[in-house]
Amino acid sequence: MISDKKKKVKIILSVLEKKFGNPKCALNYKTPFELLVAVILSAQCTDKRVNIVTNDMFKEINTPEEFANLDLKIIEEKIKSTGFYRNKSKNIKKTSQQILKDYNGQVPKEMEELLKLSGVGRKTANVVRGEIWGLADGVTVDTHVKRLSKLIGITEEETPEKIEKDLMEIVPQNKWIEFSHLLILQGRDKCIARRPKCLECEIKKVCKNFNENIKNNS
Repeated sequence: MISDKKKKVKIILSVLEKKFGNPKCALNYKTPFELLVAVILSAQCTDKRVNIVTNDMFKEINTPEEFANLDLKIIEEKIKSTGFYRNKSKNIKKTSQQILKDYNGQVPKEMEELLKLSGVGRKTANVVRGEIWGLADGVTVDTHVKRLSKLIGITEEETPEKIEKDLMEIVPQNKWIEFSHLLILQGRDKCIARRPKCLECEIKKVCKNFNENIKNNS
């Protein structure tokens, strides 16, 4: 079963690499700290909206010192449109304080240290480590990666943690970072949650959901 999934992954990588080239993180940032804040904001929010918010905010506030000393109400007001802004504001402020206190004002590089920061889970840590240092401890599982992986049929799991574990077994380690980027881009372009363009999808031949629908409708 794993060998079949590995074959699917190989085809997906080949097709989407030709389509998208060498994909990068869609969030705009200039420093590791800016990326960290942007990824925290991206929870339950589009990268496009986050970029709009951070484009203005980072012109005024973009360091751990500034966020750590800022009143929560001000942070809330600046990030309100990203959703869940009260919780995100608390996490950003506390994370800034932790970075100042425990890491000399620098975003830590190691996974175990990143996971100690407020509001930082494996997804956020994977994005930061992969984007800034090219390091991969696993596969970043966001909403697109979760949805496409299940539809394609390369995992049957429900939680990001278990999905990540499945993907780590079938995706070559040197492609862990790239694979996430490719599925995210395909999710935005063709496999759109509410209006999927299945007939136009370049990887429909290996998609379990597409092929099952064909059988059911034939």
